[in-house]
Amino acid sequence: MQKATFGAGCFWGVEAAFRKIKGVMSTSAGYMGGTRENPTYKDVCTDKTGHAEVVEVIFDPSLVSYGQLLTRFWEIHDPTTVNRQGPDIGTQYRSVIFCHNAEQESAARASKEYLHKTGPYKRNIVTEITRASTFYRAEEYHQQYLEKQGLICR
Repeated sequence: MQKATFGAGCFWGVEAAFRKIKGVMSTSAGYMGGTRENPTYKDVCTDKTGHAEVVEVIFDPSLVSYGQLLTRFWEIHDPTTVNRQGPDIGTQYRSVIFCHNAEQESAARASKEYLHKTGPYKRNIVTEITRASTFYRAEEYHQQYLEKQGLICR
């Protein structure tokens, strides 16, 4: 199993999108990239901790590649908006790829460059690509939130 971590706005929809992929074994909504240890949702929503809402994806690389996960990441959000996705505004909603090793970083940078040159975007891609730091799992009510609300089915 391998791990990937993506921030693409509110983690509820991001988690749901990745859970549907064959080869994704589990997902967890959480926070990464900030300065406070063990942040809560309330902390992160102040826009003062520096954390992004992220989804940690555990996947089987024999069933789905990191490249395929990157493709899905780019599809599910607008990577040209700074600290915003739809109506959600703040650094916690930024577009970010947290890389767990050099191979992920290389793949993420190559995919971003490819989309920058060939993609459908009229504006520059602002997605951050950085090394993964400590992942803090979000409160339980955020896990599989859309499924719990009956808004999507697995």
